[in-house]
Amino acid sequence: MIRVLVADDQPLLRSGFRTLLEAERDIEVVAEAADGLRALALARAHRPHIVLTDIRMPGADGIEVARGIAADAELNGVGVIMLTGYGRPEHVFEALRAGAAGFLLKDSHAEDVRHAVRVVAAGEAVLAPAVTRTVIDQMLTQPLDILETERLGELTARERETVCLVARGLSTDQIAASMVISPLTAKTHIKRAKSKLRARDRAHLVFLAYECGLVAPQGR
Repeated sequence: MIRVLVADDQPLLRSGFRTLLEAERDIEVVAEAADGLRALALARAHRPHIVLTDIRMPGADGIEVARGIAADAELNGVGVIMLTGYGRPEHVFEALRAGAAGFLLKDSHAEDVRHAVRVVAAGEAVLAPAVTRTVIDQMLTQPLDILETERLGELTARERETVCLVARGLSTDQIAASMVISPLTAKTHIKRAKSKLRARDRAHLVFLAYECGLVAPQGR
């Protein structure tokens, strides 16, 4: 059972997310919060697998929630999915840097939200297509971080290949099939690449892959 905490300052939206998630047999909403501070407190009390949070809330916003969870060792493994009504580049960038593993627009289909919960609960990352385009376009205007570029040189050829496939949106099983290796070996490559690049999670790994020029945006 995937345990989810829903945080949004609008009661109707919280109720809507609870309804669409609990319609699934493998998902349970364990708590709701109307602001970021309450969300952090409930996350520590309930230890959910996923925190589905609005990016803009009173008290503490979704980005502060993501930072608080990432900084709390006892909440290691809790995935944050950010929801917003618009994919402004600065919000997407800040959310990913804060530790969010998913980013969806509020007009996403119900199935997209349920899919995102399952994907992030499995330890992977998910970005709405429109958000991915926003992130890539913004990255093209950002100067490369010299330290991160140097770390790229620490990757083995197989680790670099793995990071490229992660950045293309492939799941662990798909990466294993593409590289003709076992899923366990693929997970090992991903884990080592995250460690060498100081990436918090797969979402941050994708961010660094584009930022360091390891992967070029398609169509550019």
